[in-house]
Amino acid sequence: MRDSPLGSYLADPVFTAAVFVAVFVGIYLIARSTAEPLIKRILDDRGVDRHARRPLMRITRFLVVFVAFGTAFAAAGFGSILTSLATIAAAATLAIGLATQNVIRNFVSGVFIYTERPFKTDDWIEWEDGTYSGVVEDISLRVTRVRTFDNELLTVPNSSLTENVVKNPVDGDRLRLKFVFGIGYEDDIAEATGIIVEEAEAHDGILNDPAPSVRVTELADSYVGLQSRIWISDPSRSDFVKSRSEYIENVKNRFDEEGIEMPFPQRDLSGVVETREPGLDAE
Repeated sequence: MRDSPLGSYLADPVFTAAVFVAVFVGIYLIARSTAEPLIKRILDDRGVDRHARRPLMRITRFLVVFVAFGTAFAAAGFGSILTSLATIAAAATLAIGLATQNVIRNFVSGVFIYTERPFKTDDWIEWEDGTYSGVVEDISLRVTRVRTFDNELLTVPNSSLTENVVKNPVDGDRLRLKFVFGIGYEDDIAEATGIIVEEAEAHDGILNDPAPSVRVTELADSYVGLQSRIWISDPSRSDFVKSRSEYIENVKNRFDEEGIEMPFPQRDLSGVVETREPGLDAE
């Protein structure tokens, strides 16, 4: 090929660079104008939600660049397209493997989040034993962005969410809430239990099926603990906080009306107090 006119042109570095750039730009524009609309149409047909679209579209753009680069590499006379793609892929794999191990780990974790779907955008999640919590705003290939309830944005590496336990309270269509009401030892447990159940049944945000329930769970130093278990539907963080707050307030008001005490911890002190007249030393 070097003895042909085309070979002599390809021997010119300027011409080779021009061929490379022209082919790369042409293949890139053609591939992107056809591949991206096709992928979007496929995602629309399959009903893929927003949190999964972004990483898939980014993978598509990466593949378009990869193919365009390999094709331009071959067109410029550096070997066949398959050899070029294999060479580029091997070099890229080695470089990425050495320099971006954490990035790869987070990328793989992002794929697991997409396939296993432990949570999705707009879900309220908690992780690291409740140390962190918030609403998922975006899931990318490397990180997940979570908006806390103090309006702070947390950028969390995906590996942190796949290597630890993540609580997703709003994944189901119902959420059970629990709260312990403390009453005095002299108060009637049956009466207090009836009030707790009645207030749950009267609240519009609390389900009657499953029915509210109450169990004696504690015999503490200063109170008897009655644990209320209630269910809410279509849970979100705002529903959770609002329903529980209103319910607890209503029960507290009923307890006050019926004369049921909600005691607080008390401590009895004992001992001997000595008094001594000023100026007299103890013998």
